Amino acid sequence: MYQIKKMIVCLDLSEMDETLVKFASFVAKTNQTDKIYFTNVIRNLNIPKDVLKEFPNLIDSMIDERKGEMKKIIDNHFDKSLDTNCALVVKEGQLSKKILKLAHEKSADMIIVGRKVTMIGTGVVTQRLARRASCSLLIVPEKSVPKIDRILVPSDFSDYSKDAMEEAILIAEKNGRNVEIICQNVFTVPSGYHFTGKSYEEFTAIMKTHAEINYKKFIRKIDTKGFDIIPIYTKDDDEDPVEDIIQKAIEISADGIIIGAKGRTAATALFIGSMAERLIQLNDKFPLLVTRPKGKNAGLLDYILEI
Repeated sequence: MYQIKKMIVCLDLSEMDETLVKFASFVAKTNQTDKIYFTNVIRNLNIPKDVLKEFPNLIDSMIDERKGEMKKIIDNHFDKSLDTNCALVVKEGQLSKKILKLAHEKSADMIIVGRKVTMIGTGVVTQRLARRASCSLLIVPEKSVPKIDRILVPSDFSDYSKDAMEEAILIAEKNGRNVEIICQNVFTVPSGYHFTGKSYEEFTAIMKTHAEINYKKFIRKIDTKGFDIIPIYTKDDDEDPVEDIIQKAIEISADGIIIGAKGRTAATALFIGSMAERLIQLNDKFPLLVTRPKGKNAGLLDYILEI
């Protein structure tokens, strides 16, 4: 995976911003990030032309006010010892469109957004960014604490799971050799198992054995940098593997979850995968990093449609 040299951090001037700035500082410190674009998007103002004619400095004044509020938050919560260039960007329009366009223009490596639980807000924008962003997306629940002691990587042993595991190893390497990486595979016992003449317990053991074999094949393709990856196999009993993932994250007190976006080419980039979609929807407890190889966005046509 690539270095996080340029970041976009989406602020909305709520108490969520304190957490996001702290996470930006944490990521910047371990990645020697060069530039962070702290961004706020003002919704379409639809100010009548006559009003703008009468008050020509109105929008500029609003932008200056926003930047002033953003600067206070950054000054209070960003690590001043870091040699990172912080820029304040205020745009007018639809949030997701403006963020996607900015990420494209600045060739961003990561976008950081908040996940509100008790605060006012929805996850619609986050879903849209996850589908269309040309880089990785870090979704941070409110009041999360930036630390990396234990990372959970759900895996189906696919290529995009490989991306997520490699990112987890890179993060662990940057944050100290004591970081634990847990690779979780959620497997299902097929409903027709009884046609094989095996009992449910026997077929469960067969499915787990196959998962163990596939994990060994999977991990052999990855440079683990000397980290002892811990494999965990979870039987899905309710046809919802995402619930099993969140429950495992709770059990192990994970500091974050890393999952790969399914779209690895321009043709498939809109499909981040059903598991990633569900994790974005349901997870409100753990920072979630959705990894995507840089530049693998939805293609030129989708980009044009977003602008």
